[in-house]
Amino acid sequence: MFQATAYSGDKTKDYELLIKQLQALSEEETDPIAILSNASALLNQFLDDVNWVGFYLWKDDELVLGPFQGLPACIRIAYGKGVCGTAIKEKATQRVPDVSEFPGHIACDSASRSEIVVPLFIDGQIFGVLDIDSPNTDRFDETDQIYLEKFAEVLKQFISR
Repeated sequence: MFQATAYSGDKTKDYELLIKQLQALSEEETDPIAILSNASALLNQFLDDVNWVGFYLWKDDELVLGPFQGLPACIRIAYGKGVCGTAIKEKATQRVPDVSEFPGHIACDSASRSEIVVPLFIDGQIFGVLDIDSPNTDRFDETDQIYLEKFAEVLKQFISR
């Protein structure tokens, strides 16, 4: 059974605890939407200074809004467009310190200043992206990227079974 735990303030240890919480929340669930919903809520609770946390899922050759926490968002994003579409096209995490400097940034929330997007591929196929926005510039660092990628790897194990 999942039990929320207080975080220590040590970023690395706290991310490791977050991943354990994801595992506890997901271990007995098989529905991908339920798992992604809890994953977005867990990240929203864990991360400071964020204004949107969620997923876009690959459907009919585009990214479509999935489970999220935050204000209403863009519903569809084309392949290669914006930070999310670029993450899929390049098959690489996009860590954007200042979205105003990202060519083709799609402004779903005008309050967003920085963004990190982790692409999700399962068995070589596009599944979607984990997208996190912040109202602060330069919010996401290398530690965030490393652990959000680890979070995504664990998440993919649960949503692909």
